[in-house]
Amino acid sequence: MEHCQSCGMPLGDTDEWLGSERDGSLSPDYCKHCYDRGEFRGQMTMDQMIEFCVPHLVAARPEMSPEAARSLMQEMFPRLKRWRS
Repeated sequence: MEHCQSCGMPLGDTDEWLGSERDGSLSPDYCKHCYDRGEFRGQMTMDQMIEFCVPHLVAARPEMSPEAARSLMQEMFPRLKRWRS
């Protein structure tokens, strides 16, 4: 399964969660929460994105603590397209 290359959210099996490019076409890389009309929807650092995403991941996976969610994202995010050095 593909994941958003900004927040790591699974993009699913349909186009429902895909963001859009400037020309209106769907972005294969980013979700609609992160990317709209060819621009990121919130200018933030990787660390700010992780902190924003922690409660969402914990809500989706209640067995995961905020600390475990943060640790997972700190490991995963540097490999995502938006955050690669």
